[in-house]
Amino acid sequence: MEKTNFTRLFDAFDRGAGAKYQLLRQAARARLQSLPMPSARTEDWRFTNIAPLLDIPFELPGATPSINPAALPPLPTPDTLRLVFVNGSYVKSLSSHGNLPSGVQVGALANPEITPMSLTQIASSQDQVFTTLNSSFLHDGAFVAIQAGKVVEHPIEIFYVTQPSSRPIVTNPRTLVLVGDHAQATIVERFFSAGEGVYFTNAVTEMVLAENAIVEHVKVQEEGPQAYHVANTQVIQAGHSNFTTHYLALGGSLVRNEVRVRFDGEHAEATVNGLYLAAGKQHIDNFTVIDHAKPNCASHELYKGILDDQSHGVFNGKILVRKDAQKTDAKQTNKVLLLSDNATINTKPQLEIFADDVKCTHGATVGQLDATQLFYLQSRGIPLGEARRVLTFAFANDIVGRLKIEALRDELEARIVK
Repeated sequence: MEKTNFTRLFDAFDRGAGAKYQLLRQAARARLQSLPMPSARTEDWRFTNIAPLLDIPFELPGATPSINPAALPPLPTPDTLRLVFVNGSYVKSLSSHGNLPSGVQVGALANPEITPMSLTQIASSQDQVFTTLNSSFLHDGAFVAIQAGKVVEHPIEIFYVTQPSSRPIVTNPRTLVLVGDHAQATIVERFFSAGEGVYFTNAVTEMVLAENAIVEHVKVQEEGPQAYHVANTQVIQAGHSNFTTHYLALGGSLVRNEVRVRFDGEHAEATVNGLYLAAGKQHIDNFTVIDHAKPNCASHELYKGILDDQSHGVFNGKILVRKDAQKTDAKQTNKVLLLSDNATINTKPQLEIFADDVKCTHGATVGQLDATQLFYLQSRGIPLGEARRVLTFAFANDIVGRLKIEALRDELEARIVK
C-alpha cells in the first residue's frame, strides 16, 4: 500500500516516456517490489519519518510549464554551460551549452543520440528504495561526458526547476557524469522551486572519475517550503583522482540528502562538505558513506548545521575502511549550532574499520552561540541581534567560503546573511 501512490503512475508514465529506457525501468520495478519503504525500524532512517510523504497521492507533471528566464538565478559565470529541466523535462530555450569544447558532451538523457551504457550501474538499486524508484521512472535528466585529458574551464550547471501546481506532483531527476583520465570539471547542481505548493523531488546523481580526474561538485538545494526532497549522489573514484563536493541545504519541508563515495583505486582523495540551515518545522537529514575499498586513500568530511525554531536536523555519517585498505587517512566532523531551545539534532558519526594501519578520526559538537563572543561584540557597540547574525554567518561561511566559483559564493553568502 505504501508504494501504491507511485506504482499506479507507471503505465501513464510509460505512455509518455517511450521505449528508450523501458528495459531499465522494468528491471528497477521488479526490484522495487521486494524493497520495503523505510520505517522507524530502519536503522539508517530511524530519525526521519517519511509517513507523511507516502500518504500523499502524487501525480505526474502535466505539460511542461513556461518559466520566465529572469526568474532563475543568473549564471555563475557568463560562459557557464547550463542544462535546465522544468518538472523533469529538458527545456532547450532556457539552456545554454551550444559552444561545447571538443571532447565534451553535455545533453539530456532523453535525447535519442545519447545512450550511456553506465546509466544505473553506479547508484545501487540493491537496497536503496528511492534510488530504485527513481530508476523506475527513468526517462530524462542530465548527461555530462568529458574525454581523457580535457579541462573544462567554465562550470557546467545542471538546473532542476519545479513549478508546483494545484495538485501534488513528483519528479525523478537523473544525472550521469563521466570524467575521463586526467580530465577536470566543475559541476553545479541546483534544485529550485518556481512557486509554492506540495511536490516531491526524488533525485539520483551518478559520477565516475577515471584515473587522475579532478571534479569540483556543488549542490544547492533551494526547494519550496512545502517540498519533499530525497536525493542520492553516488561517486566512484579511480586511482589518483580527486573529488570535492559541497552541499548547501536551504529549503524544503522534509529533506534527505545522501552522499556515497567509493574508492576503486589507490591514492585517491575525497572532500565531502555540507551546510544545512533549517527553521520553522523543517526536517533536514544528511546521510553519508565514504567507502575506503582500496589502500592509500584520504577522505575529509565536514558537515555544519544551523537549526532554529522547531526544526530538526540529522547527521548520519559512516566511514568504512575495508580489510585491505591500509594507509587510509579519514577525518569526519559534524558541528551544529542551535539557535533555539526547541531545535533538535540527532548526530551519529560512525567508523567501521577492518584494517590495522590507518589514521581515522570522527567527532560531533553541538552548541549555542558563545555568550562570551556575544558580550565582546556588544561591548564594541554592536546590537545583540546583529552580533548573533555576525557569529552565525561566521559559522556558516566556513563552508560557503570554500566555494571556488566567486559569483555563486557571493550569492549564497547573501542568502545566509538574510
